[in-house]
Amino acid sequence: MEKTGNYSLLLHNTFGMDVKASWFIEYESVADMKFVLEDKDVMKGKWLHIGSGSNLLFKGDYEGVILHSAIRGYEVVDENAQEIEVKVGAGEVWDDFVAYTVKNGWYGAENLSLIPGEVGASAVQNIGAYGVEAKDLIVSVDAMEVATGRMRKFTKEECCFGYRDSVFKKELKGKYIVAYVTYRLKKLPSFNLEYGNVRQELGKRGDKLTLENVRKVIMAMREAKLPDPKVQGNAGSFFMNPIIPRERFEELRGLYPEMPHYEVDNDRVKIPAAWMIDRCGWKGRQVGRVGVHSRQALVLVNCGGAIGDEVMALASQIQESVFQQFGIAISPEVNYI
Repeated sequence: MEKTGNYSLLLHNTFGMDVKASWFIEYESVADMKFVLEDKDVMKGKWLHIGSGSNLLFKGDYEGVILHSAIRGYEVVDENAQEIEVKVGAGEVWDDFVAYTVKNGWYGAENLSLIPGEVGASAVQNIGAYGVEAKDLIVSVDAMEVATGRMRKFTKEECCFGYRDSVFKKELKGKYIVAYVTYRLKKLPSFNLEYGNVRQELGKRGDKLTLENVRKVIMAMREAKLPDPKVQGNAGSFFMNPIIPRERFEELRGLYPEMPHYEVDNDRVKIPAAWMIDRCGWKGRQVGRVGVHSRQALVLVNCGGAIGDEVMALASQIQESVFQQFGIAISPEVNYI
């Protein structure tokens, strides 16, 4: 376990905000986590648990304690001829886990390749891309109750997963810390190629339909449209794609016949926020030290030396533009700290 004061968070947030935390504590086991949570001096003030910081926007220095998990490891907990269940430490890098599943010939996680962050955050945020969400794979989540230090196993149903949402972001926010996540993967070929241009891109490359090739295509597609945070600070997709009533979509389609959409159910439709932001003229625009990425309107970027308030101000302007033109409210996927 490591405890450091006046700690720079520059490497712990992908937006590249040069801010500091009063204290930074990294633990490597459930026992260490319990020890930290029972330390009244540590927990008496403000605290925040983070992963890799890929979904955070720090508004300034954090006057409190930042906690970070270094609980790692993979454990096969159940297996049959069709499926396998793997328990993974919350501190594992998410894409390392995806690479691990592909290497072992396990199907299900490949569409989530190259999503930044750690395993613990996958359950909190219900990460998703290209037609797959973490909830499609998650069996259970082991988490520690902050107030008591007791471990609890949450079933998938108890996690109350929604679009980029879970019980850990709402009712139990700040009350539990994820230690392990158990995923169920398929051992027999099973692909999801219908979302976006996955099948089309696979065909263009002339590659055989294999796990390795699907992962390569997903990674290439993400790299083509998303900037590398090591080169230009960003938090990936800044806004969530809004889900609207079907009646409202039909009204909008009368005005914008080319409006892309994805079916949610009989009553609801998901609209790509990037398309609306682009139609509002924001793609590629820069305002001061922040801007909208030139290849992906869903991504806000730090153009150099930006502070949190500048990013939030730009986000607010974009939200207002989209609402004025389409009557649709878009919400940040990024958490303001």
